[in-house]
Amino acid sequence: MHGGTAPPILRVSGVTAGYGDIQVLWGVDLAVPAGEIVSIVGPNGAGKTTLLLAISGMVRARGGSIHFEGEDITGASPDRIVRKRLIHVPEGRRLFPTLSVRDNLLLGAYAREDGAEEIARDLELVYSIFPILKERSEQGATTMSGGEQQMCAIGRGIMARPKLLLIDELSLGLSPKALEVLAESLLKINREGISILLVEQDVMTAFELASTAYVLESGKVRMSGRTETLIEDAAVRAAYLGH
Repeated sequence: MHGGTAPPILRVSGVTAGYGDIQVLWGVDLAVPAGEIVSIVGPNGAGKTTLLLAISGMVRARGGSIHFEGEDITGASPDRIVRKRLIHVPEGRRLFPTLSVRDNLLLGAYAREDGAEEIARDLELVYSIFPILKERSEQGATTMSGGEQQMCAIGRGIMARPKLLLIDELSLGLSPKALEVLAESLLKINREGISILLVEQDVMTAFELASTAYVLESGKVRMSGRTETLIEDAAVRAAYLGH
């Protein structure tokens, strides 16, 4: 959570996207400075998930451009985007129920070409951030609690050795205690040099973690800025913080 002086690792410019005849995003602009945590907040149906899907290539942007590390990745395949180490942790965790925790984690490394030693080192990194996953490594991934499954989903993302991690709905279905542990772990991941773009329903958590936030409403950025400024904004407080 430093000053926003770093060049952006991700720049989204005027992006429009949707499904069939339904347009969801209307000219979204957003930047993630390298090494920072940026959050996207807003009501249900605002287009937050669609924006992440457009960035990771799962939904095709209809207009505008997406640049990652200065390179235009608009319209690139999800596979190509993963190989560039832009990694998406989807909403709802999407773990493989028939696989163990360890095997779910190792799946995150499928696109890597740097050998078993490096992959083993990153597995140890994941276990150091989430010790419970080491304890549960041979257990079926979906037999764990919601919070532990979310740790596994994020750990799987780390196994891809991301430069930027997109995380959709960190707090969904989690107890306050589990959320606290996960929030702390995101700060650790960020300290490892991984930039994070976080979509989060819980605005207080989002603002505590992120240096910058974007408020998305009806597919448009209504407001953006440093989180310490936004948290003082009367409209934000009324809409999201119940003040």
